[in-house]
Amino acid sequence: MLKEVRIHGRGGQGAVTAAQLLAHAAFIEGKRVQAFPYFGAERRGAPVKAFARISDEPILVHSQVYNPDYVIVLASKLREVVDVTEGLKKDGAVIINTRKKPEEMGLKGWRVATVDATGVALELGLLVAGLPVVNTSILGAFAKATGEVKLESILKVVRETWSGSTGEKNAKAAELACERLVKGW
Repeated sequence: MLKEVRIHGRGGQGAVTAAQLLAHAAFIEGKRVQAFPYFGAERRGAPVKAFARISDEPILVHSQVYNPDYVIVLASKLREVVDVTEGLKKDGAVIINTRKKPEEMGLKGWRVATVDATGVALELGLLVAGLPVVNTSILGAFAKATGEVKLESILKVVRETWSGSTGEKNAKAAELACERLVKGW
């Protein structure tokens, strides 16, 4: 069955990389995948979107994702400028990087899970240009929240993408976020 994911972030947070890592993790599990960005003249800090599709069958659609099964939000403040639930399927879920609990997010009627991916990144010293990198953390949370990919697959892809201590820190971030995820359903 086809599952579609939309990732909201700010330029420089790793939304595009998150989509690619997620697709790669599903691919090594034998699934069919797509991952791609959507942005115009954005720059660091501007809102961006990235998409991933995961399926057991060939994926024949090649448009952006309009009706996602899952939405990942890398920066909770984006909700002030972007309707992150736009088009979200009725049984869909939102995974948000925030210190708040799911019920505090004001997203009544949606399945919401939260994790402090920023806190995890800061705890592990995952910074680029002085900013916390939250994409690997949130993927660990996504694995636990949805079951669409295994945490082990996320960890494998992260370690293949970054070698040495960088890979290990990012893998640890995914593990910690998986452990700390708070599901509101």
